[in-house]
Amino acid sequence: MCYHTSTPSSDLLKTVIKDANVHYQFDTIYHVSGFSRPILPVTLNNDIDSIVPARWKFLPYWVKTEQEADKYANTLNAVGEEIFDKATYKKSIGQHRGLLYVTGFFEPHSTNGKKNDETYYVSDPESPIFTLGIVWNHWQDYDTFAILTTEANKFMADIHNIGNRMPLIIPQEKRHNWLLAEGKEEIQQLIVPYDRELKAHKTFRVTSARGIETNIPTIADPI
Repeated sequence: MCYHTSTPSSDLLKTVIKDANVHYQFDTIYHVSGFSRPILPVTLNNDIDSIVPARWKFLPYWVKTEQEADKYANTLNAVGEEIFDKATYKKSIGQHRGLLYVTGFFEPHSTNGKKNDETYYVSDPESPIFTLGIVWNHWQDYDTFAILTTEANKFMADIHNIGNRMPLIIPQEKRHNWLLAEGKEEIQQLIVPYDRELKAHKTFRVTSARGIETNIPTIADPI
């Protein structure tokens, strides 16, 4: 599943996503874990021309306090094939979809029977920024989201080789389709494994790091 990512600064967003209005001062994030519930750059389908802040970890309306939010079930990812059936998401997926802007994401890899003993950094060979499909909900005074996942394609199955999942990557020409889709069938047709080229290399083992500063420029360097 996708729990670790890197995201672009406002300056890079303005350079690459030229038609968007960036409404927040985003710093470059070289690595962040979703378990810290970070604020990240997204476009939500209630304002498709803007890039705004939202907090990673989907919170449904029945979560009432920040204390409950911290303890609530792991809603960093939402399984795409099940999303219309899950109580947490089924009221939101039809109306509240969005895009998360990333520069890459970190995935665990298992070798010789050792679970998640390596980390790979995955990015787009054609663009410094790409987008992941999200489902969102406005909670208290901010927006929250989960990243949808799909079955892994061949490339990602070789990396995330226990679980065989990958984030839902929305190609540039399908971003508006994802944001504006109407009806269950139209949405489901877009929740599919990515069918284009990605690149990846082994990097520092951030997916198991504890007590170490990992938001540094060299964290995704090949090793």
